[in-house]
Amino acid sequence: MISRVIGSALLALAAALSTAAAANEPLTARAVIERGIAAHGGELFRNPSSLKLSGTATFYDAQTGKAGSTADDYRMWRTFDEARTSAHGASGKVRITARAGERTLFDIGYDGKTTWTERGIMPKAKADAYWASNFGFGIVRRALDEGFTLSLAPPRNIGGRETHIVRITDPQGAHTLFGFDVESGFITYMAFDAPRGFHERLYGDFIRLDNGWVQARSVTLLYGGVMSNTVFWSSAAVGEAVEDSRFQPPAGMGMAD
Repeated sequence: MISRVIGSALLALAAALSTAAAANEPLTARAVIERGIAAHGGELFRNPSSLKLSGTATFYDAQTGKAGSTADDYRMWRTFDEARTSAHGASGKVRITARAGERTLFDIGYDGKTTWTERGIMPKAKADAYWASNFGFGIVRRALDEGFTLSLAPPRNIGGRETHIVRITDPQGAHTLFGFDVESGFITYMAFDAPRGFHERLYGDFIRLDNGWVQARSVTLLYGGVMSNTVFWSSAAVGEAVEDSRFQPPAGMGMAD
C-alpha cells in the first residue's frame, strides 16, 4: 500500500514538473500557429476541400459612418489550393454574392483563371489588385509548410482579451499578421498591407460544428482603420461538393466597362 502511494505521489510530482517545464519553455510563433490550427479543427481546418457560408452583411459609408446598405442574403462558396504559397494572390476558386431582396448588390467569382462580376469579366490587372486587398486568411493553413517564415510580434489586447500576434511571411516576402486568442487559440485578428489600404479583420462569435470545424460567425473588415463591412455568418458547411459552374462566368459574358 505504502509503495503504491509513494508511486502515485512520484507520478503526480513528475506530471507537475513536466507541466511547469512546458510553461517555462519560450513561446514560439510555430507553436502558436500549431495550437491555433488544432483549435479550429486540426487537419480539417488545414486542408478543407470546400467551404460554403451564408448569412447577412452590413456595408458602411466611410464618409458618414452610417450603414450604407445591407445584404439580407450574403453567400460565399470556396475551394482551396493546398499548394498555395502566395498570401494575397488569387488561389483556388471563389464566388461571393450579396443581395438585398431581389436586388443584386454585387456578384463576384474566380474560377482559377478568370475574375468576373455582374458587370462583366474583370481585366487581370484590376483583378489582381482586387484580390490583393481581399485574399489573406487562408495562408495560415500553409504557414507550417516549407518556405514560410514565422515570427512573433508584440502581443495585443483585442476585444478585451490577451492575444498572441504572429507574422507569417510567404515565400514571395509578403507579410500577414494573425492574432490568436491566448485562452482559446482561436484566430481573432488578421492584417496586411493592401492596395486599398492597411487591411484588418476582426473575428468573433465562434461556433464549433459537429465535424470539429470552428467558424467565426462575425467578421468585420477595415481598410486604413475605417470599418468597411461586417459579415454575420449563420450557416457553414465544410467539404461538400461545389459544382465548377458555380465559379465560372456566364456564357457569352464580355469584358467589364
